[in-house]
Amino acid sequence: MSVPVLTFFNSRGGVGRISLVYHVAWMLSELDCPVLIADLEPQANLRAAFLDENILERLWNSQSEAGPQTIYGCVKPLTEVGDLATPELRSIAPRLDLVPGAFSLAAFEDLLSSEWTRCLESENLYRPFRVITAFWQVMQRSAEQCGARVVLVDIGPSLGTINRSALIATDFVVVPLAADLFSRQGLRNLGPTLRRWRKDWHRRRTHWCQPDFSLPEGTMKPIGYLIQQHGVRLNRPVKAYDYWAKQMPSEYRQNVLGEEPHSQSRDSECIATVKHYRSLIPLGQDARRPIFKLSVADGAIGSHAAAARDAYKDFTALAMEILRRADIPLSGPA
Repeated sequence: MSVPVLTFFNSRGGVGRISLVYHVAWMLSELDCPVLIADLEPQANLRAAFLDENILERLWNSQSEAGPQTIYGCVKPLTEVGDLATPELRSIAPRLDLVPGAFSLAAFEDLLSSEWTRCLESENLYRPFRVITAFWQVMQRSAEQCGARVVLVDIGPSLGTINRSALIATDFVVVPLAADLFSRQGLRNLGPTLRRWRKDWHRRRTHWCQPDFSLPEGTMKPIGYLIQQHGVRLNRPVKAYDYWAKQMPSEYRQNVLGEEPHSQSRDSECIATVKHYRSLIPLGQDARRPIFKLSVADGAIGSHAAAARDAYKDFTALAMEILRRADIPLSGPA
């Protein structure tokens, strides 16, 4: 049985996606839920959040990026005559492991594009399906290796072939949003794209009647959205934030779920409103720790200490709600 894969995705950037994946992953490990993080963004920003500069310097060496220490190193043999390499995971903390991203991953795009078409040919289907499902295969191997109960995936804000293969590997999708025009347009692109990719993958998956290895379902089920909170004045959102935030429930329901929007007192598709943690974020970046684990030694004193305690409660509730929506139990058999 495969380990569920949960991807944070929006085709619009600047929505706090990396920080969300980082903090949710840490919180799941705090809740005794073993988690694997897969960085599938070619810019590899997530690995920079988890790893210190000395490790990054070694990984950014071109030879290291092509080894099994990164996601690209695991799939690179497919660009030649080999098969997937066994990943070498980075242990971040107990119950928290990482498949680091790589700048070189962009070199995999052309192969993903050509093999996508070949998945519908009449013979020799092993290689095209091996390439197209490479991310899923690596994630499942890695999850088995570290005993993860869930895989969290970070992908960049694009609708290209890397993200298509990442979404094929995905069971559940969480959509981070900002309250602005660009996020609204992102939803209008995201929903139709997910439906098209889901349909296209189902067509290919059923085309290979007797596959030689396991294939992902590619359900890509949206389980809700997260919206960033704007800075407030007198406990009231600024007008621009309020204007766009009120549009998101109907835009999400109509464009992502393909349903008729309807008015209700609370939008059930909104997982949470993510607070603006202001100066806690740079403190966490300097200490290389999640904001809810900041201590006095990290500079979290006075109001900062209180905010860190509040963040712990907020991210506990957020992580638990994500697990609930994905129907992933916190403990017991995976």
